[in-house]
Amino acid sequence: MTDKLPPNLLALFAPRPPLRYLPPSDHAQEERKTANITGVAQFLDQLRQPDDSYQPTESWLQRRDRIKLEKKEKEEKHLTEGFAKYNPSDDSQVRGDAFKTLFVARLSYDAKESDLEREFGRFGPIERIRIITDANADNPKKVHRGYAFIVYEREKDMKGIKPLPSWNFSITSRSLVATICP
Repeated sequence: MTDKLPPNLLALFAPRPPLRYLPPSDHAQEERKTANITGVAQFLDQLRQPDDSYQPTESWLQRRDRIKLEKKEKEEKHLTEGFAKYNPSDDSQVRGDAFKTLFVARLSYDAKESDLEREFGRFGPIERIRIITDANADNPKKVHRGYAFIVYEREKDMKGIKPLPSWNFSITSRSLVATICP
């Protein structure tokens, strides 16, 4: 069928030149000089005698199980010791009456005490603001835990927040949740 094409199109269907010959990179099979293949029967005596200095490596499954177990033990230890050490009456940071205290949650990590005072100071005079900080913080941007306590001078000032139509406030474009403590 291609013989009926004009010569300029026949040139497109011409076969390519043959590949260039390269000598083989490997030795011929009969010229190879490799070690003879023998059985393993001569090594069976060594396999039957265990090596005392052998330390088996930990597989990834064993490692995963070990880490889970260590984490669980650490949590249980933290719970048992935490309850034994927990004594809120000895906390030096606890001040003020619980009925005058407002709990603020979902606090932005950029928020400062001045921001809270500006937002919640309009309801009445504030005695103390405490943003809870994490002493063991790994991330320097997240120094505080994201919640705070605001103690008002009078209980009725704090109760004035409750009847507001919007019980949520926002500081630094993050909505807060405010709740009366007791």
